[in-house]
Amino acid sequence: MALLEIKNLNVSVGEKEILKDFSCSLESGKVYALLGPNGCGKSTLSGVIAGNPVYTVTSGSILFKGKNLFDMTPSERACAGIFLGFQYPVEINGVSYAAFLKQAINSRLKAKGEKPIDAVQFMKRLKTRALALGISDEMLKRFVNVGFSGGEKKKLETLQMAFLEPDFCILDEMDSGLDVDAMRVVANGVSIMREEHRSFLVISHYDNFLELIKPDVVMIMAGGHIVKTGGMELVQDLKEKGYAEYK
Repeated sequence: MALLEIKNLNVSVGEKEILKDFSCSLESGKVYALLGPNGCGKSTLSGVIAGNPVYTVTSGSILFKGKNLFDMTPSERACAGIFLGFQYPVEINGVSYAAFLKQAINSRLKAKGEKPIDAVQFMKRLKTRALALGISDEMLKRFVNVGFSGGEKKKLETLQMAFLEPDFCILDEMDSGLDVDAMRVVANGVSIMREEHRSFLVISHYDNFLELIKPDVVMIMAGGHIVKTGGMELVQDLKEKGYAEYK
């Protein structure tokens, strides 16, 4: 059984149809790269999976672990193991990153009927993940994304992903605007989290980032659906020719 199964998905915003009979099957243990020209529906897909209410699903289905995703609220989807890393992470003034992560992990544990994490376990887990990604204790004390550079925000998004250990991770252009060091931190986050039960959907425009990620499957999207599937050779082909043949 696929971890995430999308069949004949049609999605609109207002009067505009964006996803058109979109179908794909994402297996556990693999990293998928989703590429395509601007406006083809990549970010729409990530928003629909996460439960963004701005999108209207007119037909089709998404199953996550065999369950109907549309029966779940955005919070329930997150607790079930879906993570969305944003291109533009939001700021939360007055809440430290450590406090934010503790609330997030306890919400997931509560949804699974488990006890809250105690302070010692929490700090041990947090420091272990932060150390692996080169994130200082000082950053964890600051308010969520307030006053951080773009690269720092993406590093902390990566820490959030590594700390919560979701089963399905969507990275929606998290590499946008990153310098080489920050890009390596995000790529390292994916690398250290690769496991048989977990899958990634990486939306990107940058071949350098994809070369660091090393996706197992590359999918090209155009006109609201998948038009071609292959390996890293597709990334090189796009680098040389662009999206002209898919428009």
